[in-house]
Amino acid sequence: MAPISKASIPRLGKQLKRTFFGRSVHEVAPDLIGATMLVNGVGGIIVEVEAYHHTDPAAHSYRGPTPRNQVMFGPPGFAYVYRSYGIHWCVNFVCEAEGSASAVLIRALEPTHGLAAMRRRRHLQDAHALCSGPGKLTEALGITIAHNALPLDRPPIALHARTEDVEVATGIRIGITKAIELPWRYGISGSKFLSKPFPK
Repeated sequence: MAPISKASIPRLGKQLKRTFFGRSVHEVAPDLIGATMLVNGVGGIIVEVEAYHHTDPAAHSYRGPTPRNQVMFGPPGFAYVYRSYGIHWCVNFVCEAEGSASAVLIRALEPTHGLAAMRRRRHLQDAHALCSGPGKLTEALGITIAHNALPLDRPPIALHARTEDVEVATGIRIGITKAIELPWRYGISGSKFLSKPFPK
């Protein structure tokens, strides 16, 4: 597969600050679609996310603070990283006022920066499969528990606002057993980089 040329790398928008996340998780989640997420310069365009609110039985914060989810109860604009099913890491962005304990799970990216590093980490070449799931993208970007509680507006993490309008689709969240009816999954419906297509 031919490498992506520098000319085809999308222009980065303004860098998002922690204040961006100090809003309702249901405002932040769709606003992240089309933004670019980079970790040490490696990453891509966010094409799929899920929102989790503290009143939501599927949220890790629903039953209160624990050593694992403590960062969710802190101020907005920090990363919450946890291991899913004891296998892979997942990265979330903490939102809303301190104590709200709400967050956005990053589910999929369209790779645009550092594809060579992603392919090396994921041991595959297909760009569509590099970041098409929460565990896949953390492996591709080298995200581990060491990134937990790091600010989202300081190195090694950088988030850049989208530079053009996108049509955001909504749907039910994936892989949960509680509050399964809530349409809190957001993404670019026509993207080829989703973890799962949105219903038409």
